Amino acid sequence: MAALRCAVIALALSLCGMLAAAADVAVPPLTGRVVDQTATLSAAEISDLEQKLKAFEDRKGSQIAVLIVPTTAPEALEQYGIRVVEQWKLGRKKVDDGALLLVAKDDRKLRIEVGYGLEGVLNDATAKRIIDEIITPRFKAGDFAGGINAGVDRMIGVIDGEPLPAPKPLQRMSPGTLDALGEFFPVIIIGALVAGSVLRAMFGRLFGALLTGGGLAFLAWLFVGLWSVALIVGLIGFVFTLVGDAVTSGGPGGFSSGGSRGGSSWGSSGGGGFSGGGGSFGGGGASGSW
Repeated sequence: MAALRCAVIALALSLCGMLAAAADVAVPPLTGRVVDQTATLSAAEISDLEQKLKAFEDRKGSQIAVLIVPTTAPEALEQYGIRVVEQWKLGRKKVDDGALLLVAKDDRKLRIEVGYGLEGVLNDATAKRIIDEIITPRFKAGDFAGGINAGVDRMIGVIDGEPLPAPKPLQRMSPGTLDALGEFFPVIIIGALVAGSVLRAMFGRLFGALLTGGGLAFLAWLFVGLWSVALIVGLIGFVFTLVGDAVTSGGPGGFSSGGSRGGSSWGSSGGGGFSGGGGSFGGGGASGSW
């Protein structure tokens, strides 16, 4: 009887945990620099913000994003903010120069999350002043677009005062490299599909992808004689092998036909191709309300 009672209690606790986890508000996909799930901003206002944030990122390298949700309840705003930045990974990897302006409109709360690399300049006290002095007065007046724009402008201004590594310039490939890469592309696909699937099954996903990428890079160098082509071929082969089964099967992270994307939002920006750069956060920033 005692064993049965313990089993029932354990099952009840497990179900409670599952229900609590299910109750948490889902983190929406990072579809752009501005994600509005409340229809607070117009399409034109989202577009203007997107252009401003993109221009700042192109010039400085740092990433700032804006997320507006109806509520984070029952989860605390701070905990939800951490979940968002951990999933979105704003800022450059190892530079950690990302920041998030999070607004929970129905809760009348907002927060600025700051990546490790910006905590020296966009510190907690500065973030709090931006919230209290710049954003919330406009929110109280019902001017959400004005408050968000002014807050973003002040965040950009503060970050501009901090010396950060400039974005790496895009290197143009020579026509010869492009031609050689095009000729070798069928080999990449065949190698990743055939050899990649075998090596992945034998050695596991990561090691199998490394072996596939390395083998394709060696073949590319052997036949083409260009290290630039070999490096690109190896990288493509590695990535394709690493995620190939998920993409072709339509599983997590792959493509699927029809249906809706989880967490689809009102007025979300369609800023095609935007993604976080792998930055890390440690809970720095500040919260406020209006």
